[in-house]
Amino acid sequence: VVRGADSKSLGALAKEVRELAARGRDKKLKPEEYTGGTFSLTNLGMYGIREFFAIINPPEPGILAVGRVEKRPVVVEKDGKDELRIERRMTLTLSCDHRVIDGALGARLLAEVVRGLEHPMLLVL
Repeated sequence: VVRGADSKSLGALAKEVRELAARGRDKKLKPEEYTGGTFSLTNLGMYGIREFFAIINPPEPGILAVGRVEKRPVVVEKDGKDELRIERRMTLTLSCDHRVIDGALGARLLAEVVRGLEHPMLLVL
């Protein structure tokens, strides 16, 4: 669990996550380091999984599942005509507890995540 993530820089977040992951692999995490989260992010993409549906960790209201980045054929419109291109894409799946997060709010959250990934400088500013 990364506490106060909203007030940390990307570099600080990356460093803390690496440290927590290393301690987790070594089975040295304390219970307070993996309980009490408010939202989860899970990444099976690093294991080559294209997409999956993550199960919410109660009492958290949601979890974002991240799949692998891969080249996919994509149809784009250029000068009023469809064009086929190969682009890198990643599948994100958001699971929400609808007692807390309704579908529209979940969709807005996912849209902001996508916007940040498409325009990474927004994550730095």
